[in-house]
Amino acid sequence: MADRDLPAEIAEASRTLAGIEGVLDLDRMREQAADLEKQASDPDLWNDPAHAQQVTSRLSAVQADLRRLEDLRRRTDDLPVMLELADEAGGEEAEQVRGEVAAELDALRSSIADLEVRTLLSGEYDQRDAVVTLRAGAGGVDAADFTDMLLRMYMRWAERHGYPVDVYDTSYAEEAGLKSATVVVHAPYAYGTLSVEQGTHRLVRISPFDNQGRRQTSFAEVEVLPVVEQTDHIDIPDDELRIDVYRSSGPGGQGVNTTDSAVRITHVPTGIVVTCQNERSQLQNRARAMEVLQAKLLERERQAAQARMDALRADGGGSWGNQMRSYVLHPYQMVKDLRTEHEVGNPSAVFDGEIDDFLESGIRWRRAAAVG
Repeated sequence: MADRDLPAEIAEASRTLAGIEGVLDLDRMREQAADLEKQASDPDLWNDPAHAQQVTSRLSAVQADLRRLEDLRRRTDDLPVMLELADEAGGEEAEQVRGEVAAELDALRSSIADLEVRTLLSGEYDQRDAVVTLRAGAGGVDAADFTDMLLRMYMRWAERHGYPVDVYDTSYAEEAGLKSATVVVHAPYAYGTLSVEQGTHRLVRISPFDNQGRRQTSFAEVEVLPVVEQTDHIDIPDDELRIDVYRSSGPGGQGVNTTDSAVRITHVPTGIVVTCQNERSQLQNRARAMEVLQAKLLERERQAAQARMDALRADGGGSWGNQMRSYVLHPYQMVKDLRTEHEVGNPSAVFDGEIDDFLESGIRWRRAAAVG
């Protein structure tokens, strides 16, 4: 421990945490928690289940953030006390305690860095749940298989963090994999976090579907939208919708439902088409499909507003939502984000859901690009 200035490192960690506390505004968070607790205790709250779910989910998220901040502050403030005890103890015991302080400090700095990323998520919809849609691009059956791999990657990431995921729709390809899939990730700041995944993902590998063992490049598109809430007021007249119902199906065309419960909704003015087949009833599938349609229309409005702002700023830069990550399995092993240059040499871990470093670097890159 002789080569580390622990008091200076602790002071720096404390200052960083204080900056985060200032940005997140602890007093405002406590007031918000108190207001949400008052709403949650209202006996009439569950007369509107959708609103009640929003209130209880938001309360849980705010309380979790407060506990996290308070725990980090307590642990940070304990470190100088532990150093004093080490100085008083002397000898081998002092070295042991200083080692414990150093280990705790390293863990704290990692947790503080993770929380610092949260302060970068200040967009209008960043706090919301995320609608994630994946579509196979160029590459035939390999692209469909790659889309399936990406869906599993996001599902495993959510599972690692304990985030619930609802599968709204899966469209299976004929030979293997998925043509498309839509899921909703329920997590604090899910949209702000996962929105940096939007764009074209590229896979290079020896194709398991090519009997000549040739290398294949395939592509998949990832779209991330915020879940629409009642306050968004997306009004869609009935005469703008074409609604078709059909029988749900599973892999290989095997029937999974004996009734026409799957729903396809087409928004005629824009041509946007959404489907949902994973709920048990046609009514449930229609409700879920409408949620996704509203999210897409909300994003369309947001993009139009952003385009107008970009035109005013005369910003000639390309969109960050184009090709954004390469997964290379042959002739070498690498996953690289083409925007941030962040890369790792273990694609298996990435496909198993270890994408937090990519998410963090993407969030920091996006913020730097916005202020630059």
